[in-house]
Amino acid sequence: MKLFVSSHGHLASGMKSSMEILYGKCDNITVFDAYVDERSVKEQLEQFFETVTEGEQVLLISDLYGSSVNQAMSMFLDRPDTTLVAGANLAFMIGLAGRDRIAREELDALINQSREMLCIVDLNRETAPETEDFF
Repeated sequence: MKLFVSSHGHLASGMKSSMEILYGKCDNITVFDAYVDERSVKEQLEQFFETVTEGEQVLLISDLYGSSVNQAMSMFLDRPDTTLVAGANLAFMIGLAGRDRIAREELDALINQSREMLCIVDLNRETAPETEDFF
């Protein structure tokens, strides 16, 4: 499975940096920080898809649903075995670590689990979000 992560500014490269601190080198993750230079999301995706082999699953991951980055990525959804996920966080990225493929049902479950990781930390709260042991 290959991942292409893009964001406004340096969020994408920051997530990859965090992943590499936690898991070591992540050769299956390509990142593009949009709007920090003259390169375009479309141009970078075209180069990325040149490296994808037949039968390889591709996850396109953006920072914000409906944004210009997300819209540019959506133009590539006609490619075989390609899925676009918007609104990624580090919990989502960690859930993808070490996987060769991910089924749609597993992806849906991972998205739901990642949403639960976004919460107010309240020391007076009796229970934490209902997730598997994260660490």
